[in-house]
Amino acid sequence: MMRTGLPGPGPGPGPGPDRESGGETRATPAGPRFSPDPPSGRVFTTAARVVRSTDVTPAGRLRFDALARYLQEAAEDDLADVGWAELYAWLVRRVAIVVRGYPAYGERVTLRTFCSATGPRWAERTTTVAGPGGDDLIQARAVWAAVARADGRPAPLGEKFYRLYGSAAQGRTVSARLSHPGPPKPYSARTWPLRASDFDTAGHVNNAIHWAAVEDILPGLGWLPTSAEFEYHRPVLPGSDPQLITGHAAGQLSAWLLTGTQRLASARLYRRP
Repeated sequence: MMRTGLPGPGPGPGPGPDRESGGETRATPAGPRFSPDPPSGRVFTTAARVVRSTDVTPAGRLRFDALARYLQEAAEDDLADVGWAELYAWLVRRVAIVVRGYPAYGERVTLRTFCSATGPRWAERTTTVAGPGGDDLIQARAVWAAVARADGRPAPLGEKFYRLYGSAAQGRTVSARLSHPGPPKPYSARTWPLRASDFDTAGHVNNAIHWAAVEDILPGLGWLPTSAEFEYHRPVLPGSDPQLITGHAAGQLSAWLLTGTQRLASARLYRRP
């Protein structure tokens, strides 16, 4: 199967993209500059994995929720590889993804991940997804907050973290602040039902599951995102009744998950001209 790609960059829109079944675009992967791996410090590379039928759309494109799971598993494998046993765990605050091309069903991909910036109680992890030919297809920057296992309070990163990961960050710092605005009013919402299998060991909906809301709004859009952002405002807990709200602008799609008037999460999807 050919890879689901995206239009290349240029001064103008250029020719229209070809279509594959399901209305998804296909083109030669090209596009935005990715951050390079650091010249020194820890870079963890996963074993190659095959994109399975459970990870893709009917047209064979790797879904965003499956990608989010790949990113989380790469982070967990990295921590396991260094023998992480600190008294704090990690919860994601926000993710920014840039796409040159989407991996397809049956392809083998590898992920490289490293710490790209730090804050007092959080750190940024950059992860790059490479395709079967070694070409970099997707890069994600995720800010993860350190929280104490005992009480869930923010925790300082500590000496061991900097010894293992500080060199790769090269002194860069990052904010954990969220920036997405709330949905414009008035808005219409629809229920986004939860399942028992959506909840993880932290007792709330796993961050990868949130991206399934993005997949719910992509069909019929007519284009695939060249970049995407997701922010996690509050945990989605058992008993929640999330409502999904969407908003459209030229080359942009926004989405929010709300419970009552409280924001749970928000997403922005962009199409490069």
